[in-house]
Amino acid sequence: MKDIAKRVFDVEIESLQHVAGLIDDSFTTVVNAILNNTGKIIVIGVGKSGLIGKKIAATFSSTGTPSLFLHPGDAFHGDLGIISPNDAIILISYSGETDEVLKVIPFLKWNKSLIISITGNPNSTIAKNSDHHLSITITREACPLALAPTSSTTAALVMGDALAIALMESRKFQEEDFARFHPGGSLGRKLLTRIKDLMRTDNLPFIQMDASFTDVLLSMSEGKLGMVMVGSKDHIQGIITDGDLRRALLRNQDISKLSVAAMMTADPIIIDGDEFVSQVEVLMMEKKITNVLVGKKRKIIGVYQIYTQ
Repeated sequence: MKDIAKRVFDVEIESLQHVAGLIDDSFTTVVNAILNNTGKIIVIGVGKSGLIGKKIAATFSSTGTPSLFLHPGDAFHGDLGIISPNDAIILISYSGETDEVLKVIPFLKWNKSLIISITGNPNSTIAKNSDHHLSITITREACPLALAPTSSTTAALVMGDALAIALMESRKFQEEDFARFHPGGSLGRKLLTRIKDLMRTDNLPFIQMDASFTDVLLSMSEGKLGMVMVGSKDHIQGIITDGDLRRALLRNQDISKLSVAAMMTADPIIIDGDEFVSQVEVLMMEKKITNVLVGKKRKIIGVYQIYTQ
């Protein structure tokens, strides 16, 4: 079974690489056309292309480009009314000849809508009746019978993602913007919450420079942060983490000779409390640390610990 899985991945990657090679200036033209358009994006497709279209529309909306999905069947029963003249329409059909999608085009022409198509056939009826066309011609489907859309739907999905990211970067869409569209759950919380709102301020572990090795261990254990701070809140001289302890013991197993000064990191990272959690956690992962001090200069107001929120 794992050989089948690997084969599917290989075939779809091959097709994506082929589609990537087809991208030319028409992609830039499409992005600029959408940016210059004053309305929303309406994505239309049926079947598997319709499912991909729903995801593409959702990605657009969450990254700063208002969008919705319209099923052509619903369109014929009154929902064409949601399309405004200044909307951009994205039609998805690998063959470029999907009957339900073709039937929408006369209305779009009458409405003077901007029509963008994503198909696997640049010479198809849908492509020829579009203002702009993006090709997703694949080398082959991953389905051994070439019946179930596999590589073709993946290519359509990635093309949609490429458009969304290009628009996102062109609009200079930032983390704060993303958070406004994702207020629920941990993602929205981390993107909107500042370190001062989540930092720990009570029972912080402090030791003095003349503390013994045993004092360090006890304070670290009681603090439950995997670290102790040397000094006081008003003036931090350094920190000792459990990693610092292990490295110190490897260098000198005689604990009577281990001084606080020899074990501590004298220049710890100190973060301003107004920094966003999302930004600080990126820094912490880059530095491979689980705790960061919060304050200014050598004055500490709290400690933020990753993976506990």
